[in-house]
Order: sequence, then structure tokens, then C-alpha cells
Amino acid sequence: MGKRMRIGFPLMREEPGEKRVFLPDFVQKMTDAGFEVFLEEGYGNPLGFYFDDYKNDNPFVHPASREEVFQKEYVLILRSPSKSEYPSLGKNSCLISMLHYPTRPARIKLIKKLGMKTISLDSVVDDFNVRLVENMKAVAWNGLDAAFSQFSKNNPALLKNSGDPWSVLVIGSGVVGKHAVDAASKFGRPQRNASHIEKGGSGVIVRTIGRNITRHPKLIIELLKGTDVLVDATQRHSPSEPIIRNEWLSQLPEQAIIVDLSVDPYSLDTAPPIVKGIEGIPQGNLDKFVFESDDPDWDEMVPPEIPSQNRRMTVSCYSWPGIHPEACMRHYGQQIRRLMRVLCTKNYDTLSPDGLYFERALYRARVDTFLNN
Repeated sequence: MGKRMRIGFPLMREEPGEKRVFLPDFVQKMTDAGFEVFLEEGYGNPLGFYFDDYKNDNPFVHPASREEVFQKEYVLILRSPSKSEYPSLGKNSCLISMLHYPTRPARIKLIKKLGMKTISLDSVVDDFNVRLVENMKAVAWNGLDAAFSQFSKNNPALLKNSGDPWSVLVIGSGVVGKHAVDAASKFGRPQRNASHIEKGGSGVIVRTIGRNITRHPKLIIELLKGTDVLVDATQRHSPSEPIIRNEWLSQLPEQAIIVDLSVDPYSLDTAPPIVKGIEGIPQGNLDKFVFESDDPDWDEMVPPEIPSQNRRMTVSCYSWPGIHPEACMRHYGQQIRRLMRVLCTKNYDTLSPDGLYFERALYRARVDTFLNN
């Protein structure tokens, strides 16, 4: 084998609760594919791994500083580094990360200004526009588990005094929405559902609505009145418009919980601006994803221009799969390694829309492909 392609693995530094790193077996598979691997010093520590776990006597695995890691031909990190670090990437480096091109216009503007090469993992899709790098099941199950965990604090068996079933309204019937229906029907956790059944509970009624209903405010308001859990699992055509207006949330029961699975950000300084699907709710992270309706952080996390006077407990996390970090990274590793094998033989510039299956998928995820479209 000739000269190996070098790949750097920097740590994610967003918040203390962000523990995700690619696992040692994934790194070994990268060297099997033909890469020479450089790990930022301390890589793996958040999950209890150390450099020796990754090295495993492999001559193609090396420790490196963060600065050195960012200079390699490929830089692989699940969540995007901070924008302040973008200039640190090497002139010929390609950043591979979850970059969310459609909903991060400021990020795209900076990438374009710096002339960066990027591949967005969330834009890697097959010929039918189905994502190849995703963990939608974990998004839905972790989010619904978080919601029903709040209810079960004071009601472990989730038995209503009225004897009525629980009512969940899922907005969106795509991949996340379908998983959300499954998760909601089981209280977000199979063991919790089994306990509920054993104690003779009335279960959960889950309803799903799409664009043909959300365009009718009167229908939405009537649905909200009897809803215990309201779930946003949408992928909007126009993220500049909310689906649920804040004023409508006054119709939700006081004890209702909102589950934010789409976790679109507030970005009001872009044209057009980007807002959340459910107006006036905060966006959480792995350090804090549960917000009581009287949480003092609410005013700091929701821009003052956004109506937010009607509040219900909200669970929202920028990255729901990260709640179970090791399982999450094992899942992503299995999906990504197939793509990396292609990148070891093809470089960014030679990826073709007429190549084989994974090459076509990678081509679609390049930033210049996005900009040209």
C-alpha cells in the first residue's frame, strides 16, 4: 500500500455532558481501510477509554495536539467544531461532521467565505433521499423517555386517577415521527410499558398529524386541549415559520409536556430567520434538557422577539442520541465506516455523482453540491 490518507479525530467540547467519541474498534477499522489515524490527546477519556485502548499496538494510530489533528486531510467529528475553530483547519483539509446545511445559514456563509471543504453527515443520502447516517430511533425514544420520566416521578405506574388513557399528539409522520409513535405508545421505555400493563393501566392513545392538518389553526387548537404530550417531529419546508403558535399553547393542559425532537435553532439574524416549530420553547443540550414552565433559563434561551408567555414543561436536547453516548457512537460508527472506505480511495475533489452507491451519497453531502443546488 502506498502513502496512507491521514485522518484526525478532535474531541467535542460543547458541554460537559457531551461524552461521545468514536470507539476503539472504529479507529482500528479506519486503519484497516487504509487511513493513518491521529487522535487528539485525551480522546476517548469522556467514555473511560485511553490512548492504549485505541493504539492496541497499531503502528498507524498516533496521539496529536488539537492543532495537529485539524491539519489532516480528513477531520472527523460528529458535532461541528465551533465556528471560531474553522480557520484552524488545514488548507487542504476536509471537515466531516453533522453540519446541517439547510438550517445553519450563518455556518454555510462562513464555510463559503473560508473556502472550506466539508461533508455533512446529515446530508449523506441515497438515491431516494434517505439518510444513511442517522439515529432517528434514538432521537424519538430518548425524547419520549425523558417526557414520561417526568410524569413517572410522582406516578411511577403512570395510572391516571380518571382511568383514562394518556394522549400523545405527534406532529410529523416522517422517520422521526414514526419512531415517536412507537416510543409514545410504550411510554418511551418498554419496561415502563410492561409495568403499566401489569398494573392494569389504560395505555396511550397516539395521534399523528401532518401538513394537511397543521394548516388549520382551529383543528390544532381543539387537538391541543386534550393532549398530555405534544411532540414536534417535523422537518419543515420553511423553518422561518412556526407550526404551533405560542398563543395556542394556552389550550394545552397545565400538566402537559412538550417534546422537541426536531430541535431547530433560533437564528433570527439570517434571511429568512429560523425559528422553532413550536413557538417560544427553549432549546436544551446534554447538560440540561428538561425545562419546567417557570425555569429562569427560559428568558435567556428564547429570543425576546419570540412570543413565549404561554409555557409548559419542555424537554429539548440538541442531540437526543447523545444521552446514551456509547450506544450512539457504536451505531454511527457502523454507518460511517462504509463511507470512509470510499473516501480512502477517492478524495473530496474526485467524488462523482456518477460513481458507485456510497460515492454518490458522499458527493451529495459536499458543501459545494449544496451551494450549487
